[in-house]
Amino acid sequence: MAEVQLGKLAAEKAGNPQVKQFAQRMVDDHSKANSQLQQLASTKNVSLPQDIDRSHRREYERLQKLSGDQFDREYMKHMVSDHKKDVKEFQKTAKSAKDPDVKNFAQTTLPTLEEHLRQAQTDQAAVKSSGNNKQRQASS
Repeated sequence: MAEVQLGKLAAEKAGNPQVKQFAQRMVDDHSKANSQLQQLASTKNVSLPQDIDRSHRREYERLQKLSGDQFDREYMKHMVSDHKKDVKEFQKTAKSAKDPDVKNFAQTTLPTLEEHLRQAQTDQAAVKSSGNNKQRQASS
């Protein structure tokens, strides 16, 4: 849910077209995964949280105050960090979950998360270098 909300924020605030495109992909892919997870949870009689947790709320509020290149860099930095954690958690669940449906969900979602991580790292490098180029031009 946090990646969907942050993605919507970034789709609005990002200045870099790569960041906007990545953000829209986060909204699309994570909305789909959330829907699949909701269906799985309902078959298991498990209720999922209806809102993002406190730490993700703080991150949203922090990013909301930023703009331009600074927003792009901080959003992509967060996406790399967040997807590293996600990939690690899904790898663990894909290997060791006791429930076969949960294990299958983790196994089928993991490749998308790994792809997100690779793209986030690529986009993060791009916004870092564009920010460095602007700094060099300003000091010239």
